[in-house]
Amino acid sequence: MRGRGFFIAFEGIDGAGLTTQAILLERYLRERGFNVILTKEPTDGLLGGLIKAALRGEWKTDPATIQLLFAADRSHHVRHNILPALEEGKIVICDRYVLSSLAYGSVDLDYRWLYEINKVFPVPDITIILDLSPQIALSRIARSRFSYELFENSHKLNLVRKNYLKLAGEYGNSVIIDASKSIDDVHSEVVRHVERVIKGS
Repeated sequence: MRGRGFFIAFEGIDGAGLTTQAILLERYLRERGFNVILTKEPTDGLLGGLIKAALRGEWKTDPATIQLLFAADRSHHVRHNILPALEEGKIVICDRYVLSSLAYGSVDLDYRWLYEINKVFPVPDITIILDLSPQIALSRIARSRFSYELFENSHKLNLVRKNYLKLAGEYGNSVIIDASKSIDDVHSEVVRHVERVIKGS
């Protein structure tokens, strides 16, 4: 690896298995001697807590306010967690990052505005987009959760999925992986892409 660390982001619609695959990749890399930090957005901090509560409908606000909260949470996250870890040469795996704001946020808001408030944040060395149909995603969510969050309905998830597929060709080093496959098959493909980029860095 190069002197600085390595930044990996997982993206995709809810139910695509981002958290599962992020955990599996962290374990895989640790077993191979890498110093790895696994983190997520929204964070578990104060701002992240406000965002999660809004998505669950526990308090009401507008889409622009939610996206400004996401940007503020991300700013703190980048400056106090991600960048220090990268400067120490660690691998940072982030469960959701900028593309989540662009893909989800642009369902209701102007894409250019969302881009402007997020363009200051570092682009990952690789962004892994786990692609899944909304129908399969919702069936997975129904089995694992008692309630749906703000974006978890078929129509909105379909719009978000289309946004992700469009953004894949525009944002950094993005790869699309079919998340309808088995957990092990998806993990193997994730590892293949990550190792390719790490070895080439």
